[in-house]
Amino acid sequence: MAYSYKGSISFGLVYIPVTLHNAVKNNDIGFNMIDKKTMSRVRYKKTCEDCGGREVKQEDIVKGYEYDDGKYVIFNESDFEKLKTKKDKNITIDRFVPLAEVDPIYFDKPYYVVPTGAEKAFAVLLTAMEQENKAAIAKTVLGTKETLILIRAKNGQMLLNTLFYEEEIMSNPAKEVTENGSADELKMAMAIIESMSGEFEPELYKDEYREKVQAAIEQKINGKEITAPKEKKTTTAASLMEALQQSLALMNGKDKKTKRTSTQKKTTARKRA
Repeated sequence: MAYSYKGSISFGLVYIPVTLHNAVKNNDIGFNMIDKKTMSRVRYKKTCEDCGGREVKQEDIVKGYEYDDGKYVIFNESDFEKLKTKKDKNITIDRFVPLAEVDPIYFDKPYYVVPTGAEKAFAVLLTAMEQENKAAIAKTVLGTKETLILIRAKNGQMLLNTLFYEEEIMSNPAKEVTENGSADELKMAMAIIESMSGEFEPELYKDEYREKVQAAIEQKINGKEITAPKEKKTTTAASLMEALQQSLALMNGKDKKTKRTSTQKKTTARKRA
């Protein structure tokens, strides 16, 4: 598997050479931009603004900072590399914090951490973090940006998440909620939560809309039109309490149906055995 980063994790005087590998993949269905009149692909070209629209080759493109109107200073990759210290090139741990204290709103991209040496030090750090339930906060320069990082241990694996800085987190536009429900409404809501509670099982969830799009593509290829599914009519409850009661009854009905299905499957399995 190709890696996204090669460097070291350092804490104190310990250096662990590692590579970072993407932990997620993009499952989006790719669509091309098409001219509906000619059915030809629409291409995007990089052009020179002051050169009559002349197309510019990738190797001729550099990064420039506009310090005055129409005036630029040029930076190439070697300039950025010269600015990096040894600390900038490593993932330098600043402190260890309780994992539960890190709000998921700060999480950005996840990676797997793979040691490429010093495996004993890697194993010791991994085990200590998992047993203490602590995560490491670190920083490094990725590309041309200093990146805040969280390193955590789970089930014998070391994972890394890039984090957003505090200044990048936007404030919630929602106004302060001043309404309070009654004790009975709160009790009913808690009963619904209890009836819907369970373990987090990510394997139970899949991108159903993606499957619909894929099926629609096949329909289009076969010359069939896409038809919208018939939606069930929804009824509106007269009050919050009524809505909660109806929701709880619905959840209990689903729970009984699930239990019956599970029992039937077990009975069928025993008969086959």
